[in-house]
Amino acid sequence: MERLARQPNPMTEPNLQICTRCVMDSTDPDIQFDADGICNHCKHYDSVRPFFGDKKAELQTLVDKISAAGKNNDYDCVIGLSGGVDSTYVAYRAVKMGLRPLAVHLDNGWNSEIAVRNIENIVKKLDIDLHTHVIDWEEFRDLQLSFFKASVVDIEMLTDHAIGAVILDVATSKKIKWMISGTNLATEAILPRSWYHSKSDLKNILAIHKKFGTRKLKTFPMASGFKRKYFYTKIKKIQELRFLNYIHYDKAEAMETIKKELAWQDYGSKHGESVFTKFYQNYILPRKFNLDKRKAHLSCLICSGQISRAEALLRLEQPLYAPMDLKRDSIFAMKKLGFSESEFEAYLNAPPQSHFDYASENGLRRFLSRVKKKLLGNS
Repeated sequence: MERLARQPNPMTEPNLQICTRCVMDSTDPDIQFDADGICNHCKHYDSVRPFFGDKKAELQTLVDKISAAGKNNDYDCVIGLSGGVDSTYVAYRAVKMGLRPLAVHLDNGWNSEIAVRNIENIVKKLDIDLHTHVIDWEEFRDLQLSFFKASVVDIEMLTDHAIGAVILDVATSKKIKWMISGTNLATEAILPRSWYHSKSDLKNILAIHKKFGTRKLKTFPMASGFKRKYFYTKIKKIQELRFLNYIHYDKAEAMETIKKELAWQDYGSKHGESVFTKFYQNYILPRKFNLDKRKAHLSCLICSGQISRAEALLRLEQPLYAPMDLKRDSIFAMKKLGFSESEFEAYLNAPPQSHFDYASENGLRRFLSRVKKKLLGNS
């Protein structure tokens, strides 16, 4: 179990092509390179660049609009607060601009101790209220185990789906018309489509659980893509502000700010606020799916000018897990999920399956995925 995932090394493996501008490589099966060796992800990043950056006047107009919409309410917006860098910095900047947010946190049973302390410090120092939704652990465990049994890549869509549904429900119940998120293009515009699944695809979640689950879902927060698009946005008229797209968002500067102002503690890795997310991204994804999400994150930082390509390559040489940390987290995760070591090893060695092998709200993408799979099978 302590065996670390072997990461392909573009410097020693000649068949692995790496982008000449960023660090995305051909472990992404859909990557494309031009004559200069620059990948399609870099070109996508350049295409969305006009949609983010320092837009003070636009942001102030939106902040004024949010304040006006909530003038007769206790809160003028909701902010999903995980304790990570993005959501923490959004909360900090929103309060500094005079907004009165209600912070919403989803406790899915996997919070690290540091995350709990960080969230406590954030709401205390910003003097904002916190709504915590504690998910039913036995239901959530059954859902996670269903996704393990299905062998699909995006186990984390369960948490992402739930927090989105909770935020929308809270906004509706509190009559809040705006939600502010840490989703941003500067550090998240690059992510291969095969590395994740649509977070709002409730039909996919239920189909996988129906086949592999053992418990009836009674309390799991749900909001299909259709409900999000029409009920919440068209009828309830809830709008989203992706705050970080309107400022110059430098990750390192943001971390230093929240450390100084909010006593925020670094987790040591992206999404390290969750024990499961850390284990999933740093062990399961590279070991089972040959997928290192650091490449996408670092490529965003390269394209935004926050780090050099040389620095990114050096970071990729660092191990995803310290051996002792891996041993600790793997023992904890297997015990919490109810896996024996042999059962978990069998899962890791089972072939990955597509989310589109199960029912999905994204019918066209599912159809194209099946066609592609068929063509590749016949080639």
